[in-house]
Amino acid sequence: MDLTNPLVYGVPVFIAFILVELTYSKTHGDDHLYDWKDLAASGFMGVGSAVLGPLFKIIFMVVLFNATFEFFNPLDANGVRHHLLGYESFGYAWYVWLFCMLADDFTYYWFHRANHEIRILWAAHIVHHSSDNFNLGTAIRNGWFTILYKPLFYMWMPAIGFPPEMVIVCLGIEALWQFQLHSQYIPKLGFLEMFLNTHTMHQVHHAQNVEYLDKNHGGFLNIFDRIFGTWKEYDEEIEVKYGVIHAPNSYNPIVILTHEFKDIWNDVKKVDKISHKLMYIFGPPGWSHDGSTMTVKQQQAQFKEHKKNSTVAFQRPN
Repeated sequence: MDLTNPLVYGVPVFIAFILVELTYSKTHGDDHLYDWKDLAASGFMGVGSAVLGPLFKIIFMVVLFNATFEFFNPLDANGVRHHLLGYESFGYAWYVWLFCMLADDFTYYWFHRANHEIRILWAAHIVHHSSDNFNLGTAIRNGWFTILYKPLFYMWMPAIGFPPEMVIVCLGIEALWQFQLHSQYIPKLGFLEMFLNTHTMHQVHHAQNVEYLDKNHGGFLNIFDRIFGTWKEYDEEIEVKYGVIHAPNSYNPIVILTHEFKDIWNDVKKVDKISHKLMYIFGPPGWSHDGSTMTVKQQQAQFKEHKKNSTVAFQRPN
């Protein structure tokens, strides 16, 4: 079955929607929404991803997914594919598409969460979070190095019998949904908030407010965030500050793409113990051997304790 990756049509749509939002913001008093230099940096990285994507991601996925699918799902004498465990490999029925999308969203959740909790992966992913603006332009601000390892998270899907082209189409649909989430103009969506990953939830994800850090990793659903304890509702009483705590402070795309890798290298050089070196590479962002910096969990525990003590002090009678 021949299928076309939806992202083939997505690029011109992305550009059109960015221009629409940019024009709307400039004509309706929201000049702060877009910064020209920041948009130029995001655009450069978006173009780079668009160029590198077909060269690495799609080809890598096609080769890797097909090889995986064919190994675990060989053809029998009748030309029918059966999994090594004995069942017939999946076809293209509508319900298989639904299961494939659900499997894709489950995989995306763990891929995305790993990007936040493993420092070497965060070094690649921080590019997307490095802007202190939240708009559709930020949606195309993607790191180039994630292309190299993202397909590895999805190999299990063709391995269990989903056709490779189906997996790639589901990945494309997921990317389209993720793009449109980067807008501040869409309010809460009522009952859809119960199961969808929405625009306000993604604002939480892009915030550097301590209580919002490392929340809402889902693709188009929020159910896995709810199940695994990383869901956080958008609170209109909290003033959101977008971006990252340790920002690159530069509009130079090369600096934006590489600054965290440089920081990792500097941290690795300053310690002698192999275990410390490995933690600086594969441990959570913010980990330090001497406690001079804190991980997100440590920051949130401290924030929670401070908030608790402030509440007690406020309630204590004179």
